[in-house]
Amino acid sequence: MATDLYTHPDYFNLDELLTEEHKLIREATRDWVKQNVSPIIEDYYERAAFPEHLVKGLGEIGAFGPYIPQEYGGPGLDQISYGLIMQELERCDSGLRSTSSVQSSLVMYPIWKYGSEEQKQKFLPKLASGEFLGCFGLTEPDHGSNPGGMITNFKDAGDHVILNGAKMWISNAPLSDVAVVWAKDESGRIHGLLVEKGMEGFTAPEMKGKHSLRASITGELLFDNVKVPKANILPGRNGLGAPLSCLDSARFGMAWGALGAAMDCYDQALRYSKERIQFNVPIGAFQLTQKKLAEMITEITKAQFLTYRLGQLRNEGKATSAQISMCKRNNVEFALKIAREARQILGGMGITNEYSIMRHMANLESVVTYEGTHDIHLLITGMDVTGIPAFTRDMPNLD
Repeated sequence: MATDLYTHPDYFNLDELLTEEHKLIREATRDWVKQNVSPIIEDYYERAAFPEHLVKGLGEIGAFGPYIPQEYGGPGLDQISYGLIMQELERCDSGLRSTSSVQSSLVMYPIWKYGSEEQKQKFLPKLASGEFLGCFGLTEPDHGSNPGGMITNFKDAGDHVILNGAKMWISNAPLSDVAVVWAKDESGRIHGLLVEKGMEGFTAPEMKGKHSLRASITGELLFDNVKVPKANILPGRNGLGAPLSCLDSARFGMAWGALGAAMDCYDQALRYSKERIQFNVPIGAFQLTQKKLAEMITEITKAQFLTYRLGQLRNEGKATSAQISMCKRNNVEFALKIAREARQILGGMGITNEYSIMRHMANLESVVTYEGTHDIHLLITGMDVTGIPAFTRDMPNLD
């Protein structure tokens, strides 16, 4: 990859709405990424290898659970700070952001919100520092967009439960020290269980052959009569609403992250359009190139304000699941379009690893699918405005 020259576009002076702390956090994350990730990410992506050595660094810059209180090892930052960190990470690579957002929103968040004090003290400080890596087990081989249909289950066995089942497409799984696993009890009620590395009958094989998110690690979670102590069951909430609330936090981070990928593609395309000479002029002098760039910065600017406002609502505890879905869907959709248009501006160079655009495009094809597909998020908005669910004939019970 060429030298990382990234500077963020700010057409409507959004920076004036950020606090000095927000800007310091963003710059610190950007500096760390440029120094530690940008020089190596293309190599790891091409080899489909996960840069495991970066995990501790992510902990050091506060990228694991930025909003987790200091008493549990987190920085205690606000939601906009969390978003800005995700934006800077995905500006470099979606896989890097995935590692961080899974750890933050899908592992630390449920332990913080629904765990016992003992569980919080045991896991959160180690997850925040990067000493532990975690994963989130909800999606199953036959239950993706319909998580309530899961068949992973556990049965009471005295001071522990017996867990059986399988989860699929799980980021961080093969390297995880703890998995937050969602499973049904004998009555069919969904609970969260903390399944620890080394428990007999628990394996997490890596999934190979990805053409997207190649610099992150993905696997399965397999449970064969795993004995899980009852002390490892999250006591604070059960039912399908518990894992879905975690997905809200993750999707919020994804909305910021996708925006970062779009900003990076635009920044490279704009710079290239000024430097690439054809017919004795920079290609940025041609109307079609300017049309592409103008549309890119317009969509980026609209998304910046949508995402910032969502951050304000999250800080105030007012953001709805449907609002988060809309923002995630909007930002990923236009990020993909911007990646494709930016690739066209760069011509043949756009497919090379000298630039990150083609990698962003491939990664975003995963981001548009996971943690709620593009169409599911569309139907969530439709249900919210009409009050009528169209993706199922039965409204799920989220209590």
